[in-house]
This record gives sequence, structure tokens and C-alpha cells, in this order.
Amino acid sequence: MASSLNKPKLIIDGKRVDGRDFDEAREIKIVASPLKNADGSAYIEWGNNKILAAVYGPREATPRHLSDSTKAIIKCRYAMAPFSSLSEHGRTGPNRRAIEISKVIKEVFENVVMVNDFPGSEIAIFIEVLQGDGGTRAAGITAASVALASAGIHMRDLPYAISVGRIDDKLAIDFNMIEDNYSDSDMPIAVAPRNNEILLLQMDGGMTKDQMSKALSMVLESGKKVSEVQKEALRKAYASEPKN
Repeated sequence: MASSLNKPKLIIDGKRVDGRDFDEAREIKIVASPLKNADGSAYIEWGNNKILAAVYGPREATPRHLSDSTKAIIKCRYAMAPFSSLSEHGRTGPNRRAIEISKVIKEVFENVVMVNDFPGSEIAIFIEVLQGDGGTRAAGITAASVALASAGIHMRDLPYAISVGRIDDKLAIDFNMIEDNYSDSDMPIAVAPRNNEILLLQMDGGMTKDQMSKALSMVLESGKKVSEVQKEALRKAYASEPKN
């Protein structure tokens, strides 16, 4: 979060800066399998975020000494294209933030991919942020989940992610960039919807116990729509496949 010295107004006439209600997520659109040269892929537009996810594998793990004869290993690279943002994130090459986000996304999918079904192999996930406007790790996880499913990777659930946070004493879902930078608290959460298992929870700032409980409820409620958009994208992709 940025310094509070020049904090802009994030609530105007009872609404957020982009006119949304506090429990209102941005519009989301997902296309499954847009890339022909990947085993699985997905494109997501979530508000002004535009992100591509591609999956390769399962394939022989390289280098060989990193392979595990009992399960697949998962690799993840999250990157922001140099033109994706006007902020410091829009630099070439991986920075510390990109490395950290790659690691946490990898850990999310290690908990849902049935890695024991693919011993000795690797599954590589690439997430490329073409345009970023806050919440890119959540949108990246949501897209990568669809890309894995479109690759036919066995998973015990189809995770989604969404952010929630606090602006003064108000809780709000799905922060955009300015809210991300100047809010009092920001918390991206990834969920396995079948049993609402929390796969990722990170927090900047602080919340009370009651606020945390309400924030989780807001994520689970908004997540129902996100989850349905994921499934609909996969249904459309399968329906468009040529019949043998």
C-alpha cells in the first residue's frame, strides 16, 4: 500500500471511486483455450485487468534431478508485461514481487492438482499480465485454474481468487489499483469452492476479528459468480471442440 500522506478519497457520496457498491465485484469475462500452442490456456478480463494463462504438461520434468518419481512437480511464472502498467511493476524481467506471487500461486495449485497421477512429470503454468488494474494475482489464479482444466489436468476442485479489503471502516470486495494502493487493508484470498477451503490468504494492513469474518463471507458470496463464469468458459470451449 502507498503512503497515506497523499491518500485520495476512496469513498465519494457513499460509493467507491469507480461507482461500485462495496459488495460489488468488477465485470469478469473468461475465454477457455484461446491459445492453440499450449496444452491448456485461458484469457481473463476482470475490470481493466487483461491476463493470459497458459499450461504445458504433464511432460517429462526438466532438469531431471528436480523430478519426483512419486508425483508431478508444478512450476509457475507470473509476469507483468512491460506495457501492462504505468507503475514500477511495468519493468522488464521478474522482480521480487513477481517471484513472490509466482511462489504463492504455485502453492495454491499444489493443493488442488492431483500430482500423484503424474509421477516424474512437470506441469508448467505461465501467467502474463497484459494490462493490470489491481487484483492481478487473484485474476491470474482464476485464469490459471481454467487453463489447467482445459489442459485436462486432474484437479480435485476449480479454485478461484478474489481480493477483499478495508477502506476506513468499510469492507469492500475486488479492489482496483487505486484502492489496492491506498486502502487501509487488502487481502487476496484463493478458495476451493467445493468445500470453501482457503488455499491462499495474504494481508496488508489489519482487520478486527469481526471484519475478518465479514470479509470472508463477502469473498465466498462474490466467488459464486466467479466460479460460475469459470465453468461457463469451459463449457463453451468443450462445446466448440470438433466431434470425432
